[in-house]
Amino acid sequence: MQEITVQELKSMMDKKENFQLIDIREEHEYEVAQIGGELIPMGEVMDNIDKISRDKKVIIHCRSGKRSAAIIQTLEQQGFKNLYNLKGGILAWAEEIDTSLVVE
Repeated sequence: MQEITVQELKSMMDKKENFQLIDIREEHEYEVAQIGGELIPMGEVMDNIDKISRDKKVIIHCRSGKRSAAIIQTLEQQGFKNLYNLKGGILAWAEEIDTSLVVE
């Protein structure tokens, strides 16, 4: 599985690179803290597979990186080859990039 660090993601954002960021946490988690990703809760990903790009880099994140890793494995079985797991999830982002974020 391909992974990306929070520093690499921040750099991509700063450079305004063309990628898709998907947050698979639950809505109540997203409401507390988010980093600009499109919310598709984990349980709804397979029903929204058509919303996930196949032709550009797609970064998927959750709270710590575990749920997103599981979803990426499932999506890779559907033929996706452009997915990256955000290593450490939004917890790593809050610790290393934006310390003002409060993550539950």
